[in-house]
Amino acid sequence: MESPVNSDEDPSVILVNSWSNKVEESKRVNVGGFVLVHAGAGYHSESKAKEYKHVCKRACQKAVDLLKAGAHAVEAVAAALVELEDSPFTNAGMGSNLNLSGEIECDASIMDGKSLHYGAVGAISGIKNPVLVANRLLSEAQKGKLSAGRIPPCFLVGRGAQDWAISHGITPCSSEKMATKFSLSAYKRNKRKMEIAEGMDAGNNQVKKLRQSSENGNGSGCLDTVGAVVVDQDGNVAAAVSSGGLAMKHPGRVGQAAHYGCGCWAENASHKNLYSTAVSTSGCGEHLIRTMLARECSSAMQSEDAHQALLEAMQNKFISSPFLASEDRVLGGVILLRCCKIVEPQPSPNIQGVLVEFLWSHTTESMCVGYMSAQDSKAKTHISRLPPGTVPGQSLAIEGGVCRLMSTVE
Repeated sequence: MESPVNSDEDPSVILVNSWSNKVEESKRVNVGGFVLVHAGAGYHSESKAKEYKHVCKRACQKAVDLLKAGAHAVEAVAAALVELEDSPFTNAGMGSNLNLSGEIECDASIMDGKSLHYGAVGAISGIKNPVLVANRLLSEAQKGKLSAGRIPPCFLVGRGAQDWAISHGITPCSSEKMATKFSLSAYKRNKRKMEIAEGMDAGNNQVKKLRQSSENGNGSGCLDTVGAVVVDQDGNVAAAVSSGGLAMKHPGRVGQAAHYGCGCWAENASHKNLYSTAVSTSGCGEHLIRTMLARECSSAMQSEDAHQALLEAMQNKFISSPFLASEDRVLGGVILLRCCKIVEPQPSPNIQGVLVEFLWSHTTESMCVGYMSAQDSKAKTHISRLPPGTVPGQSLAIEGGVCRLMSTVE
């Protein structure tokens, strides 16, 4: 990381330039958990920066409120996603991109690092918060087999997903209510651009105007998936992701937000893994699917140096991936955390806690993130941008920090 995240407020979580485990400067707080969220990897205009940061703050606060009340990581991460989905400024849930047919179809998934269960929905319509359906699939699967020994589903799509959600008490919502003026105007603009590209209207002046509008505007099509990663007071991790998908996508298209190992990943520490890890991705779904970036980044986090491991994963497993050799620009972003339990030798071995390292990286022009520990008064937010002069899809940025969550064991 080149520099700490700038802020007008005193940071309650210290961001450091060194990525060793030297965290003497980190603030000690009671263990209660930590959340990191993102509002998409893509392009975030300065004019909308406050809105993106605000929704990230609200998402962090929702998760932390639950963590303080003793909720598990998977409950907190779902609550954060609901807040992100409800914002008209994000491409998830309310205000999602419209597909070619002018309809909203959403993808979402969630993973519990403790049980390793996963739930997902793809191309689902008529549900305001797709992550709630994914979370319900996860919780139902944890109950065991269905009648006659049937295996419960973990991934449902389309009408079947909607019917399942409604049958399990999730209230439907019409696509008309989920669309916003923002998403509708973006759809009309994109549809007109497609018509011109297909030769239906080749007026040079209009082409020029549309090109300028595309370059200067910040429609919902400029942003992709939202997500969150959480660690709770017991050291359990969870991750979630939700998306309205690419603008003008073909009906039925399912992006990375629903695919196993591509949209999110969460895995508690075990006899095989020293660290617990949680990952959520964003960007061009096809690029993320073909590289399974979430799981790749999670695996990389078992290396000693988290920053270097993420750098190598983004470069070798994503930008330079042989699976994307035909792509000129590889677009995506990732947030992640890794943590392990620690015992403080001084002043008393009774002081225990969790060491959390959190990072974000992207190859897109920008990525908006927010983070908060259970003892912070409010969340911190930041819009990370590629360095000047670099080419999106060919360069990457990495930032992050370290947080130490401590408690006294009686």
